[in-house]
Amino acid sequence: MLLPAKVKYRKMQRGRSTARTRVATTKLDVSFGSYGLKAIGSAWITSRQIEAARRAMTRFIKRGGKIWIRIFPDKPITNHGNESVMGGGKGAVDHYVAIVRPGTVVFEMDGVNEATAKEALELAAYKLPMKCRFVRKNQM
Repeated sequence: MLLPAKVKYRKMQRGRSTARTRVATTKLDVSFGSYGLKAIGSAWITSRQIEAARRAMTRFIKRGGKIWIRIFPDKPITNHGNESVMGGGKGAVDHYVAIVRPGTVVFEMDGVNEATAKEALELAAYKLPMKCRFVRKNQM
C-alpha cells in the first residue's frame, strides 16, 4: 500500500467540505499513457482502494502494458478507539487518503489495445468511491 515515508506534521485537520466540491486544476489530461480514468465526482480515496484498483487492472491485462498511478495518499486520517471519552485529545493516525476532485486523472494505461484498456479501467472504477470516466489521450 502507498503511504508517505516522512511527513512534516503527523496529524492534519480535515478541511472544509466546500474545498472538495471544487473542480481540479492539476492532473487534467492523460500525460504518460494513451488511456486514462478521470474522476467525475470528488472523494477521499484510501491507499487500500488505490491498491485494489491497481490489482484489478494488472490482473485483467495479465501483467502486460504499463500502468501509472497519478494520485498519492498523503493526508493522514486519525481515529479514536471505541468508547473513548471526550477530551481525550486527537486520535492516532489510522490511514492515509488522497483528495480527488472532479476532473482529476486517477490512473493511466498504455501498451494494450483500447478495448482491453477500457475494460481494465472500468474494473478499477468499481473499486473507487466516486464516479469515473474512460478517456483517451487526444480526447479532452
